[in-house]
Amino acid sequence: MDLGHWLRTLGLEQYEAAFREQKIDDTVLPSLTAEDLKELGVGYVGHRRKLLDALAALRTEAGAPAPLSDVPLATEEAATDTAERRQVTVMFSDLVGSTALSARMDPEDLREVIRAYQTCVADTVRRFGGFVAKYMGDGVLVYFGYPQAHEDDAEQAVRAGLGLVSAVSDLKTHAALQTRVGIATGLVVVGDLIGAGASQEQAIVGQTPNLAARLQSIAQPNSIVIADGTRKLVGNLFELDDLGLQELKGISGPVRAWAALRPASVEGRFEAMHGSGLTDLVGREEELGLLLRLWLKAKIGEGQVVLLSGEAGIGKSRLTAALLERLATEPHARLRYFCSPQHSESAFYPIISQMERAAGFAYDDTAQAKLDKLDMLLAQNFTPREDVALFAEMVSLPDDGRYPTLELTPQQRRQRTLEALTRQIERLAQRSPVLIILEDAHWADPTSLEAFGSAALDRIRPLDVLLIVTHRPEFEPSWIEQPHFTTVTLNRLGQYEIAAMSAPMAFHCSSMK
Repeated sequence: MDLGHWLRTLGLEQYEAAFREQKIDDTVLPSLTAEDLKELGVGYVGHRRKLLDALAALRTEAGAPAPLSDVPLATEEAATDTAERRQVTVMFSDLVGSTALSARMDPEDLREVIRAYQTCVADTVRRFGGFVAKYMGDGVLVYFGYPQAHEDDAEQAVRAGLGLVSAVSDLKTHAALQTRVGIATGLVVVGDLIGAGASQEQAIVGQTPNLAARLQSIAQPNSIVIADGTRKLVGNLFELDDLGLQELKGISGPVRAWAALRPASVEGRFEAMHGSGLTDLVGREEELGLLLRLWLKAKIGEGQVVLLSGEAGIGKSRLTAALLERLATEPHARLRYFCSPQHSESAFYPIISQMERAAGFAYDDTAQAKLDKLDMLLAQNFTPREDVALFAEMVSLPDDGRYPTLELTPQQRRQRTLEALTRQIERLAQRSPVLIILEDAHWADPTSLEAFGSAALDRIRPLDVLLIVTHRPEFEPSWIEQPHFTTVTLNRLGQYEIAAMSAPMAFHCSSMK
């Protein structure tokens, strides 16, 4: 059974991501209980009732008994107040020029256009963890952070907005389409269902939805305007254009707004979110000392691999940043790779991103300009032209005739690319010690993992190389550990360390009074 189709037939497609994230398939689905649905984020009694009725029908068709824990919902329906206060990022998306379209298009054709637009919005925002709260003609109201909250909801909302502009422009409909997007973040009160039928929606009370809608109204076609509160949460992750203070209808006082242009070419998410405002390293002196000792081994030709594990936000990136600070004055080559949850199926994604940053690709560079920059970068290590050709293809640049033609099958091309990447590290290590950091390996695509695994297992040991792989505890590398592997697990800090970290912030706040 297609889980997504089943949920869509119930009008509950917004829960598909949560079901898939919790590994709910057709073998598990019939046994779900009311308690399970609550844990999956189905917060409304009406939605749970609808799902439980549908699950009962599935069990009847399969001849399976109802689960013992499936109790009536009478006590739930008696609840009088389900409202809660939480921070939510709200996106409002609107189809540009819908009035003009309605004046010159057949109603049936217009209906198809709007349906295609709404489907495009739903599919796009769902990929970034968004929740479609309501369709309003040619407008769509979307929440990030409700019903499920994530640490990067504001960031994902902006990424979804950028993805939506591109996706709507690519739609093949009776007319070329454009969209406007407004995004705002703030505290709201989340209530229960209001309205009925087509006007029913998940109610959020507060200024944030109105602000998102007003920001959308000042956006140019195919652009995203975000509120200052959202801008503060996304740090330097995006290239932004300051639109200054805006007077918005229904909003008291001028509001600062920003146009989100594209993802920024920052080296890493940690730096983008923290800038130069790093706190002192507290409680990780032992781990930092271990990394420095392993670096000394690597510098004398005893290559090392460190698997650095820890929960989200526990300090893995801060520890590697501290190591980079300590080595800043030492001659060495530095390669940093960043994996992304949005690109876990994109072959070589962290490797391609690193190469593009190292070559200095600019947003408006032509293909020829990018090829010239790639040539300059790789010429520093005397990279063979055959390898340069493979790298150019890897970063999706067309050959303008400057490289030799390689007659290879897809499998041969993939293997040759993996070998070329390893040779690149070897050439770097011949000139100076090399520090390689692979961040968030739990999000790495399989091909990149194979590339790093091959290098870690077979080639790094006799080289002047330290490879650090950061990951969350659920990541289980398929690499067989060898003597040059070291596993480091970051545990939670104690009360003393937490107090030491908080002290500078408390002093700063008191000095401002």
